[in-house]
Amino acid sequence: MAENILEVRNIKKHFNTPKGKLHAVDGVTFSIEKGKTLGIVGESGCGKSTTGRVILRLLEATDGEIFFEGKNIRTFNKKQMRDLREDIQIVFQDPFASLNPRMTVSEIIAEPLIIHKKCKNKQELAENVKELMDTVGLSQRLLNTYPHELDGGRRQRIGIARALALKPKFIVCDEPVSALDVSIQAQVLNLMQDLQKKFNLTYVFITHDLSVVKHFSDDIAVMYLGQLVEKGPADKLFKNPTHPYTKALLSAIPTPSLKKKMERVKLAGEITSPINPDPGCRFAKRCIHAKGECSHGDPNLTEIAKDHFVACHIIKGITN
Repeated sequence: MAENILEVRNIKKHFNTPKGKLHAVDGVTFSIEKGKTLGIVGESGCGKSTTGRVILRLLEATDGEIFFEGKNIRTFNKKQMRDLREDIQIVFQDPFASLNPRMTVSEIIAEPLIIHKKCKNKQELAENVKELMDTVGLSQRLLNTYPHELDGGRRQRIGIARALALKPKFIVCDEPVSALDVSIQAQVLNLMQDLQKKFNLTYVFITHDLSVVKHFSDDIAVMYLGQLVEKGPADKLFKNPTHPYTKALLSAIPTPSLKKKMERVKLAGEITSPINPDPGCRFAKRCIHAKGECSHGDPNLTEIAKDHFVACHIIKGITN
């Protein structure tokens, strides 16, 4: 039986605002097998990036449990979390904003090695930095350059090298290619897949681009206003999307074939406010299948097929 490296149980993250509590993440539960990739997709503002930061405890969860290799890391103190940083890392969305503009490429990559005292001397540190640059496809002639002198693709490779420096087991990839040109996106995605195979890495891959996540992820979780509405293996979810929101997202993907036309699902209606949301399905106001029962209690994730889960009060009425 496959081993789960990460288990997230009913995590919540609420922010206080002048108008009330903003429910950014509300009762998210999932697990990831070691060496696999879970793609988290959804519209901007659905809570996917907040989920990633809560998992790493860059943001403290309001409630819930986060188990990494069987240990609830929400109970860890500062020293334990510092040690855990060697195993869990993040690649940020904006490669320019996430790099210190006053540090050279070599200094940025060397920083985690220095902080965690992984090298005995400067020579060993320099060798490790060069090895990491080779691993991510950065030329050693860039050692003493600054981030502003490089393009987005190279800057993101620096971020990846920094994340790999401590030899982690698990990496949260927070929209790592959305700020890059399409041609560079493919290069960075191929690099990340190669690194996953080489180092047996586990990824949470956060994106709004379904065409990217389809080829990159083993499993996909669809988020809407802080909650998971559908989760399953990538191939099953694309072949048989069940939740109306998932169907709408998939129908928005451009098709290269002129013969094959996919029926576009247009969403209408008012988007529910994430601040003090009323009980019930948060997608109901935009759902063509909504009924009275949809306003009574949050729908739970229900297994409709092996490893395929959907949160909907009227699943039977919308399944194919």
